[in-house]
Amino acid sequence: MGACPHYNEPVARICILGGTGFVGQVLAARLAARGHRIRILTRQRFRHRDLLVLPGLDLVQADIHDKRTLGRHLEDMDAVVNLVGILNESRARHQTFRAAHTALAETLSSLCRTHRIPRLLQMSALGADRNARSQYLRSKAEAEASLFLTPDAAAVTSFRPSVIFGPGDHFVTGFARLLRLAPYCFPLACPDSRFAPVYVGDVAERMCDSLDDWSTHGRAVPLCGPDIYAFQELVELIADMAGLRRKVIGLSPRLSRLQARVLGLAPGRPFTMDNYHSLQIDSVCEDVPPCPTHLEPVMRAALAPR
Repeated sequence: MGACPHYNEPVARICILGGTGFVGQVLAARLAARGHRIRILTRQRFRHRDLLVLPGLDLVQADIHDKRTLGRHLEDMDAVVNLVGILNESRARHQTFRAAHTALAETLSSLCRTHRIPRLLQMSALGADRNARSQYLRSKAEAEASLFLTPDAAAVTSFRPSVIFGPGDHFVTGFARLLRLAPYCFPLACPDSRFAPVYVGDVAERMCDSLDDWSTHGRAVPLCGPDIYAFQELVELIADMAGLRRKVIGLSPRLSRLQARVLGLAPGRPFTMDNYHSLQIDSVCEDVPPCPTHLEPVMRAALAPR
């Protein structure tokens, strides 16, 4: 591999925040296969000890929102990958968009400068915009800004994927789970919203490749798959792949907002007004070559009835 700026050896020691999640586990495996030494910080080490099978991986229990603790674990790193993100806020500690996205990015920027860490990869979202009505999309854009605009900080690449799919994902697998619970009809908010789902393996490869790719420094990189679906079309496909006969009923804007208000009060907050605002922006790429992997072959095999 080539050299990173301000560092005259190949990237070798990489700390991943959010490394126990869906994308993080795939990325850690790809980085380990390339010979890197990986450190993953997690709140509950005992729940993720299966990751220790990866060669050169160090799994550390730590509070990433404590700046002193985080700094101690970043001291000897050559690169940091921040995959931390939430889709909905809760009353739990650090589970606000400000804390999970913006404040953590600001802390990372400061620590990378202090410890002279040359490279930082940030997971953002397609549609991130500081003027967005969605707090999720707004906080993702604010996090990017805090990283890109900090002088003398690490070389940053931000990734803006559409919805990410793969076996065990949150989106496709999650909707298959919800469809199984529906007796026959499935009311769907914002049915005309569009997505270009991108495969988790393609996302991980692009992140790995970017570590020593100078052309990605200081850039926000959109990531989309080769197929574009309307939301209703995609949920109907998920039902078909899972072998479920369900009638997906697209809701009007008024009923979509009503559903968001009601479900935003339900346990677990499965759909909120902030989710509704996010869905007003199509999650597709414009004039960008897509990642290669198609959704249907991968997820039909993953969702097929056993």
